[in-house]
Amino acid sequence: MSGAGVAAADGAALAAIRRVGAIGLFFGRILAQCLPALTRPRVVIHQIYNAGARSLIIIMLCGLFVGMVLGLQGHDLLARFGSEDALGVAAALSLLKELGPVVGALLFAGRAGTSLTSEIGLMKATDQLTAMEIMAVDPLRLVVAPRFLGALIALPLLVAIFNIVGLFGAQLVGVQLMGIDSGAFWSQTQAAVELDDVYEGVIKSVVFGAACGLIAVYEGYHAAPTAEGVGLATTRTVVTSSVLTLLLDYVLTAAFL
Repeated sequence: MSGAGVAAADGAALAAIRRVGAIGLFFGRILAQCLPALTRPRVVIHQIYNAGARSLIIIMLCGLFVGMVLGLQGHDLLARFGSEDALGVAAALSLLKELGPVVGALLFAGRAGTSLTSEIGLMKATDQLTAMEIMAVDPLRLVVAPRFLGALIALPLLVAIFNIVGLFGAQLVGVQLMGIDSGAFWSQTQAAVELDDVYEGVIKSVVFGAACGLIAVYEGYHAAPTAEGVGLATTRTVVTSSVLTLLLDYVLTAAFL
């Protein structure tokens, strides 16, 4: 590799380290404002509604189709071993431990994350954040922290709904279409799924909610105050949140195993 290539690689690595450090410092500033933000519960509830309730349709639709695909693929795989009745176990564990948190976080980043980034970026582009600072109002406490808390609380709830609808979709295909006994489907699922499996999915969804919320508000808060800058920040939100979700999923899965 030439000297110019080495210098470019070093520069890219240094920029990545600086970016990670900046996000970490920003995260610390948000955490310091979370408790003051909770003193205004109506604002936080409004952000939970914006991030969660407005994402329900896409979460439920995707959960249903993911569950139905699990039912088809799981039945085809288990039929080779004569274990079709274990379809409920396979679908429940897949949804609770992996597909629910991961797919839910990816959908959340694409729907709610981009909305948060563009909203905060537009407020910056129109000097609303600057006006707050001039009036001695901290925009982190008034604008950023409630949106971060909304994402943090909304994603685990959305993942729970995703899992319920997905399991219904797997049951719909397995029992109604493939002819699996309904009693065997649910009894084996109830016997095999443990609280630790549920806790793993809950912990993942909370971590993913914090990660997606942090990236969304960080990109919006630091977006260039132009239309192009807000668009680029929105794109970075989706890409960074998706990659970070998959990376954290690997780390957490390895830790639980």
